[in-house]
Amino acid sequence: MYIGFDTSNYTTSVAAFDGQRIIQYKKMLTVKSGEKGLRQSEAVFQHTVNLPALVAQLPEEAVRAVGVSARPRNAEGSYMPCFLVGKGVAAAYAKGAGARLYTTSHQVGHILAALYSCDKLSLLQHPFLALHLSGGTTEVLLVQPDAEAVLRAEKVAESLDLKAGQAIDRAGVMLGLPFPCGKALDALSLQATAEYKIKPSMKGCCCSLSGVENKAKKLLETGESNENIAAFVLRSVCVSVDAMLQAVREQYGDLPVVFSGGVSSNTMLRRQYEGAPAVYFAAPEYSLDNAAGCAVYAYLKEQELCRS
Repeated sequence: MYIGFDTSNYTTSVAAFDGQRIIQYKKMLTVKSGEKGLRQSEAVFQHTVNLPALVAQLPEEAVRAVGVSARPRNAEGSYMPCFLVGKGVAAAYAKGAGARLYTTSHQVGHILAALYSCDKLSLLQHPFLALHLSGGTTEVLLVQPDAEAVLRAEKVAESLDLKAGQAIDRAGVMLGLPFPCGKALDALSLQATAEYKIKPSMKGCCCSLSGVENKAKKLLETGESNENIAAFVLRSVCVSVDAMLQAVREQYGDLPVVFSGGVSSNTMLRRQYEGAPAVYFAAPEYSLDNAAGCAVYAYLKEQELCRS
């Protein structure tokens, strides 16, 4: 059995992978009504409280390896205190189980969870594009095989200001929705009666989303319905994401594309690419923050060790 840990700013998560099937155990972090997120100290406290009960649910089987997200990205200076909680518990769990511990990044975990969900782990053998769309990240990544880290993700486009998840959450809080707001805003948008033609704000391959929040405020002030505001915000995100992807593909060619991160579970975004060749979306439970990719990472690292 391969165990994964992930302690993001949204969710406490553990997972078990037997090489074929994944079992996940999660608990969303609690955010007070009207707030737009958590301080790191509060996230650390909630993870510390949540983990023992989640770990107790893991299967009582022999553990071969443990994987954990220890940082947001595999980049110098990438750091968030909340990930240290998972790293510490994972290290203790691995020691107690007599298993090897492998550390990776939250971003790599997202990509691997998406690939597992799409049954496309085979893409790790060749270059592909990954879109990581979440509350803290809106990036297009050129992903290539890496013998040491399983994959190497190079950022080739990003949002230059607000991230997709931030734009969605800020609009949702403005409309009185519970944080994080993606699921509720998605449901509202499906009831919209207006259609919006939106021109993305671009600089090279990168987009800007700050104008989305400002426009949403103006729509609210003029009496536009919550449903139509939700549709405007999500449509703006979809158009901007697509503009980034098309600009990157002009440079790197029609590589396969994998969507990861919580924003990737959005209905409008998925419909935008229905029928598109070599474009893959994870199931929603593998798009949102999860430890599944960390368990897959431990599995892949252990398989590589066995081959060497």
